[in-house]
Amino acid sequence: MTSEPMTIDATTEFDRQVANLEPAVPDAGRFGALVAPLRDVAAGLGSVEVDTAAGRLPFVLVVTRNVVPIEESMPRTTLHGKKKPGFVDRSFEPGSLERFVAVEELPNPDAYLLFDVERGEEFCNEVPNDAMDVIAKRERTLLTIEEGIAVITHFPEVLVKNKCFSLGGSRCGDRRVPAIWISQNAPKLGWCWAGNPHTWLGVASGGARRA
Repeated sequence: MTSEPMTIDATTEFDRQVANLEPAVPDAGRFGALVAPLRDVAAGLGSVEVDTAAGRLPFVLVVTRNVVPIEESMPRTTLHGKKKPGFVDRSFEPGSLERFVAVEELPNPDAYLLFDVERGEEFCNEVPNDAMDVIAKRERTLLTIEEGIAVITHFPEVLVKNKCFSLGGSRCGDRRVPAIWISQNAPKLGWCWAGNPHTWLGVASGGARRA
């Protein structure tokens, strides 16, 4: 993908994203059955615009931890042009990652499309709680952990220095907000406090989900 805004065919892009995920999926037959109906949904978009430099994406194909565990999907990510695998930070104590679940009902527990994705760098250096309130007023949805992983799996160019993002769509009932940023020259899934702003960390959001 080029860093310049570009218009592409949605069906072709959907097929590319399917191919990105196939190596991680243990059951190819089940995966094919899951995503087959979504291809028609993507095809209905016709042509779409991708602007990775601005962190705006028309859609991403998401598979949840029911299909590929987070501990397996995160190491399959890399920074653009790099090879070092992404990782889950040790600040997630054993067993805690499973408690970070989607705060909104998903259209399908296994696979779906997330539309109109924004990286959310406008919220860098803003208190996450305040930023999440603004996003809610815009009637947009906060990204889950799996959705954030999908973003950087399909569009690694989106994760860049000083434009990383929180994933407020997955919570565990405390003040921690998951986030993906760059550490040790690789993508890292960690968390930050909901009341603490960071100059390099925005809040990602999407327009809608559909299965």
